[in-house]
Amino acid sequence: MASSLPVSRRTAARALVALVVVGLFAPAAAQAIAPGDSGTPGTVGLEAGTIDSEANNDTVVAIQGFHFQGQGSQKKPARLVQVTPDGSTDWVYDGSNQNARWFYDVDPLPNGNLLVVGTNPDGTTVAEIDRETREPVWTERFDFHDTHDVDMLPNGNLLIANMRNWNEEEQRSDDRILVYNRTTDETVWEWTFREHYPNSTDGGFNEDWTHVNDVDRIAEGQYLVSPRNFDQAIVVNRSTGEIDYRLGTDGNHDVLNEQHNPDWLVSEDGNPTVLVADSENDRVVEYERRDGEWVETWEVGTGQLSWPRDADRLPNGNTLITDSLNHRVIEVTPRGEIVWEYYATWGPYDAERIGTGDESNGPTMADQGVSGSYRLYGSAGLIEGTGDSATFAATVQNTFAGTALAGPARAFATRWAHVTPWIRPVWMGSWPFAGVVAGLIVLVGWALGEVFASREAIGRGLRRAAGEVRAR
Repeated sequence: MASSLPVSRRTAARALVALVVVGLFAPAAAQAIAPGDSGTPGTVGLEAGTIDSEANNDTVVAIQGFHFQGQGSQKKPARLVQVTPDGSTDWVYDGSNQNARWFYDVDPLPNGNLLVVGTNPDGTTVAEIDRETREPVWTERFDFHDTHDVDMLPNGNLLIANMRNWNEEEQRSDDRILVYNRTTDETVWEWTFREHYPNSTDGGFNEDWTHVNDVDRIAEGQYLVSPRNFDQAIVVNRSTGEIDYRLGTDGNHDVLNEQHNPDWLVSEDGNPTVLVADSENDRVVEYERRDGEWVETWEVGTGQLSWPRDADRLPNGNTLITDSLNHRVIEVTPRGEIVWEYYATWGPYDAERIGTGDESNGPTMADQGVSGSYRLYGSAGLIEGTGDSATFAATVQNTFAGTALAGPARAFATRWAHVTPWIRPVWMGSWPFAGVVAGLIVLVGWALGEVFASREAIGRGLRRAAGEVRAR
């Protein structure tokens, strides 16, 4: 604000700014006063949404939790949750029980127990947890940084996706998948990405080059692998070391964009099929291989899901989706109706329906006679953006769609949607949080204006005084 303005005008301007700031902060203040209506862990943190019909068994959800610089958050903890068919919370297992700041993959084992992957700044912990007692049957600890997925092979060995395996001395990525024998404490097989990909892939080596987040045994000696940063899902042949199938290519985001947890299905005609949480495209998509080419056969929830990270085909033909940044798990019919919904803050990573195996175990969409793109409907909308109300990011993107600013608006909305849920308070919605950010920007701008105006006034005073001295 220029200091030449009359005092009355400066005062009026300051009052106007104060009113604007109060208006921007008011929605957040209202939620702070009555957070019970806005999403605290005790209300919508863990609770049922839409339940059109009860599930046929319990559902186990692995909740990642929030972390910053290696530290977890007591208000946004890593948890395992078992949910009953009617959407009730059966039990909660806190990550601190396993020294886990974050939970990732959870797999039901044939004996009824759970194989759980947890991480902390010191490495990765893999444990078999008794689902009834919530006590570990055994635990293995690895110095692998932030491993997301470990599967148990039929012989008891562990199949591990070893991401962020950075070789500091050689300044290269040694990201790999490996098989570990728990009895002999040995790595009995490994497959290293740099030996099979151009080292320039995804811009070249860095400490998180592949971000390989998933590996599944799909047949004897064949592993489905998800190098997220390469925008593709591949099938690695253990015997030959070759890539038998490849869905997607690095940088082609029309096919996959930094996906999570692809699942392998085979149609009645024998066609390989991949169901995948296409995370950065905010959708779940299915591809079928026909005549040697991958064909997109089905997608759901495009632009409605927020960073989905798991999708499992159930025996009844529905799809169980972990909608991470909408903080919920939903069961969706082939045509997009939500028939079962459970809200699970903070950042659910994986969900498994007990009794259906540890990956997809249902028919392909082609076998159900369904194809095309479908919108989601039927949500209870207990968290902003999951029902009919749009989030701040979605509104920004939709407002500028079809204009010259569509690209920048989408980039901003995507970054906002993927970052702010981790840093805003659990009780604050996206619109009040946007108001707080805008209010802070206005305050900073006003403060800078006052500083510049004060400097100008001081400089003018000094120049006036100097002129008076010279006049004498």
